Amino acid sequence: MADATQGGAVPSAYNNTGGTLPDWLNKGDNAWQMTAATLVGMQSVPGLVILYGSVVKKKWAINSAFMAFYAFAAVLICWVIWAYKMSFGEKLIPIWGKAGTVWGYKTMQAQAMLPSTQTVDVAMATPFYPLATMIYFQFVFAAICLILLAGALLGRMNFIAWMVFVPLWLTFSYTIGAFALWGGGCLFQWGVIDYSGGYVIHLSAGVAGFTAAFWVRNLINYQKSNPNFANFGVHLKQFE
Repeated sequence: MADATQGGAVPSAYNNTGGTLPDWLNKGDNAWQMTAATLVGMQSVPGLVILYGSVVKKKWAINSAFMAFYAFAAVLICWVIWAYKMSFGEKLIPIWGKAGTVWGYKTMQAQAMLPSTQTVDVAMATPFYPLATMIYFQFVFAAICLILLAGALLGRMNFIAWMVFVPLWLTFSYTIGAFALWGGGCLFQWGVIDYSGGYVIHLSAGVAGFTAAFWVRNLINYQKSNPNFANFGVHLKQFE
């Protein structure tokens, strides 16, 4: 990715932003980053909310849909209070960043940084959009990871237990993988690259889902309550 402050002259198309915008901000880059994040968010809400509420018996439909909806909302709160910094902030240990908030006005309007671009010989890249956009973009991936995990627990887990599980798993599992690979942690420094979330999201959610289902063990017989809505949810998920 091009850097707004390093690596030579910035292309002329990026200079003519007009108004009182910061020199590093480009409207097109910012708009596309937010559009891409929104498409991922739509996979979760309403995509997986509809899907999960449609693939179980009617008596579990509301509980299953709200497991996905709650995870999306709870991750957002945790993300801005402590989890974003643990995933993309200053290093605490090689697999974890220091917890901290990112909801300040000045913090969110500062230029974003990409920790997984920094090596001993290469400075950290700074894209042409604000940190608020970066926080939103990474949030939707963190949220969908928890919601994918929820698919292994539909009809198995009590909703109150799920409410406790979401922030704990986000803090003690997701942030470790995110920092180690995307936050410039030990795996990135060893040369491991995850371009599309294959490890940080899909592998971690899959392993956690299998493990959680094994320990909960309440075997269920799925019975679609509304096949049409289930198909609609599946098609929304195909945005990914």
